Amino acid sequence: MIITNQKKMMAMQIHGNKMIWKLLFLVLTPFLVLYASESEIQVFSYVPGVEIIPLDTEIVAGNIVRLKIRARGDRVAFPNIDEIDGVQVLEQYERVTNKYHYINGVLNREKTTLILTFAPHRDVTLPPYSVEIDGKIYKTKPYTIKVIAANAQNAEDGNKFFIYLETDKKFSIVGEPIIATLDISLKFGLNLLEKPKYGKPLFKGFFSKMIGDEKVYTKGNRQITEVKYLLIPQSEGNFNVGPARAKISILNKHKLDMFGRVTKADVIPIASRRVKVEVVSKTKESDLVGNFVLKNSLDSTKVQAGKPVKLTIKIEGDGSLEDFEFPDFEIDNVTVYNEDAVITADLNGTTLHSTYSKRFAFISNRNFIIPARSISAYDTKSKTVSYLKLPSYDIDVKGSQAIAIRKSQDKLIRIDNKQKSMLDSEDEEYLSEAPSLPYDHWLTMVLVFTLGVLLISILYVVISLYRKMTYFYRESEALKILYAHTSESKEVESMVKKLYAKKNGDKTVYIDKKALKLLVECFVSKLD
Repeated sequence: MIITNQKKMMAMQIHGNKMIWKLLFLVLTPFLVLYASESEIQVFSYVPGVEIIPLDTEIVAGNIVRLKIRARGDRVAFPNIDEIDGVQVLEQYERVTNKYHYINGVLNREKTTLILTFAPHRDVTLPPYSVEIDGKIYKTKPYTIKVIAANAQNAEDGNKFFIYLETDKKFSIVGEPIIATLDISLKFGLNLLEKPKYGKPLFKGFFSKMIGDEKVYTKGNRQITEVKYLLIPQSEGNFNVGPARAKISILNKHKLDMFGRVTKADVIPIASRRVKVEVVSKTKESDLVGNFVLKNSLDSTKVQAGKPVKLTIKIEGDGSLEDFEFPDFEIDNVTVYNEDAVITADLNGTTLHSTYSKRFAFISNRNFIIPARSISAYDTKSKTVSYLKLPSYDIDVKGSQAIAIRKSQDKLIRIDNKQKSMLDSEDEEYLSEAPSLPYDHWLTMVLVFTLGVLLISILYVVISLYRKMTYFYRESEALKILYAHTSESKEVESMVKKLYAKKNGDKTVYIDKKALKLLVECFVSKLD
């Protein structure tokens, strides 16, 4: 009876559990269906499109902005963007996010991002960009970025770092020097991993060269790193100088190792604005642009045939001489040598002062003339052309060409006669003039031979001594020598017994090689 009641109770419990599961299933089924449908919509909802995702809506002038244009689609073609509202794009590249969706059983890529890097110095508005996605055109929405002026005092105090690029001229002529100044400004208190890294700015259309070394100085609560460049426009037109870029590595206090030390740094790129420079052609053609003088010196106007005459030329003044080359000399029957020009450039305040020096050497066996030269220089202030003149020089070569030729012919005749007599073996004169070794030469040979013999003898003695010192007698050989002297000392008797024991196969016997050698050499020396 008890067992029957227990079975009934167990059956009721099982039936109750089933009812609970059924109720849970009925209650949760609508939610599961809704969740599944939403998940399916989320997974399989695929809407092609494009959008702009700026990193910041407000930046400080000179700081770099990375603009992201994100497109959803399998095949994405972005437009080529060189400028954004008149601001040059410094860098652009695409990045694909490795997320995929299944659409009607087809695997499709989700996101492709175009990243544009630029450095605005004013408010810029991003225009609508057309992007082709899976064969259709989609457009972005316009977007405006607010820029705070970096040269304002309040912005400067609040900005930790920025970079300036300026030129001393916004209007120039072809060949006229322009000084570009790059300043990297850092606010005191920055925890830098290393000094700022900067590269040479973009100077397209200009000959460029760094002037001097970088200068570091303090201004207010900031440290300024200053670098100056010489720019020489090569053609007329409107040009953009820069931008200049730098990287600042700031220690991140939130990235510490187990000992509390900062281990990582945040690398922040910054860029300067571009400077527009208008370049026009000169109103008058000239070799140089600037105010210069020419000095020259000649070591002599009279020289022996075959000896050089040296001419030194030096041009000095305000302006650039970097791309100038003094014209070469071409003179008949004269060999002309020249050295590479030495060019220097320094800043005298805001004015570029340059020097150009070059040396020539003239060699001939007859009289000749160093021709005159004239170099034109355009003065930008007076807009006139002046001329730097090198006078001509008459060079008197002592020893005429006929004398030089006759001497050379006589020398050739003597050489020919000597060669002819040497070929004739029966000529008594040739035999009498046969070359012989001088006395000092024989003495040298004897000394060398004697030293060689002496060196070999010394080497032989050294080798013999070394072999004797390092030679150890064989035990059988030592036994024969020591056996005859067994009764002469206890040491010899003991050594002979050990040698016999080892000879008979006793491996426990130890024989000191050095002691054996000393004993044997005592009797060997007596025999000798």
